[in-house]
Amino acid sequence: MEKFIFYWSGELFGKFQSVFILITFALVGYVMGVVFYKAIEYVLIRLSGTNYKAISRNFKFSLRFFTTVLLLNIGLAFTNFHDKTERTVGKILFILIVISLAYILIRILQFIKDILYLKFDVNITGNINERRARTQVDFLQKLGTAFVIFISIAIVLMSFERVRELGTSLLASAGIAGIIIGFAAQKSLGNLLAGFQIAFTQPMRYDDVVIVQGQYGRVEEITLTYVVVKLWDERRLILPISYFIDNAFENWTRTSSEMLGAVVLYTDFAMPLEPMREELKRLLDNEGKILWNGKVAVVQLTDLNEQSMQVRILVSAFNSGLLFDLRCLIREKMMQFIIQNYPHCLPVRRILSDPITNPSSGIVSVGNQGV
Repeated sequence: MEKFIFYWSGELFGKFQSVFILITFALVGYVMGVVFYKAIEYVLIRLSGTNYKAISRNFKFSLRFFTTVLLLNIGLAFTNFHDKTERTVGKILFILIVISLAYILIRILQFIKDILYLKFDVNITGNINERRARTQVDFLQKLGTAFVIFISIAIVLMSFERVRELGTSLLASAGIAGIIIGFAAQKSLGNLLAGFQIAFTQPMRYDDVVIVQGQYGRVEEITLTYVVVKLWDERRLILPISYFIDNAFENWTRTSSEMLGAVVLYTDFAMPLEPMREELKRLLDNEGKILWNGKVAVVQLTDLNEQSMQVRILVSAFNSGLLFDLRCLIREKMMQFIIQNYPHCLPVRRILSDPITNPSSGIVSVGNQGV
């Protein structure tokens, strides 16, 4: 077989036969990658009904790259390069095979994450278990990716003789180097350990609603070293992951995404509460039906002062976003209801002027009572 390849390629391309052999093996490897990809795609879709985009995104290029590099390494044995050229080409192909293996392992980890993301859908009500699972899956996928990259870089570097010699000398002074590296990487290691703690104890999770540094936002991304919080106005607040271990913060969806919210109105003392309760029920059964979770709807008189009374409307919703919209709707519609049906019950400032007579002196004066 080897003599046949040499003869056939030599007759056609003469001194370029080694290059031609490598090109031929590369083309064969590429075709093999296409065939393997189609086979894997067929099996995965038939067995699990996996989304096609997840397969294409993760395996379409990585498989072709891996099989092409693999066949190039096999084809190198059939070439007749000079010793120096062969060593150089062999080193390059070895580095490429390590990179291709690392890349395909990373894509496998990403594919597993994509499949689990499809299983744990956070776009549903009561999604605490789904958010908990996504937080752990996301952290483990990033950790696995970092580990694969680290090992791959180490293998590539150790393939060079001078690097191996340097590694041997470093091992001889490993104690001192370990202390120096430990001090230098203290914060990075602290963030990594904080990431482990957050992933498994979960004081916060992916998609949690939090108040951090006085800012309202939603946890958008948790990496190995930092957390991205998407604020209500589309800005991003980026904090080191250790911040959430060392500092207090509010988590509005720690145990449940359902929330209570209040709408406070100020009315005159003459405002009857029963019509407001009926109007609230009508609103929640109609305009606010898609926002309300059907649990809490209360109208209460919570305070009085010398000018008005304070009416609090307490409602509940499935999450903070729906609750905000529901409160805005109730505030707007209730004000319209009062203005249209009870305009005299809006807050007013009373000034009463009555003649006051002092019987002992017979003097009549005008007194102002109330404000």
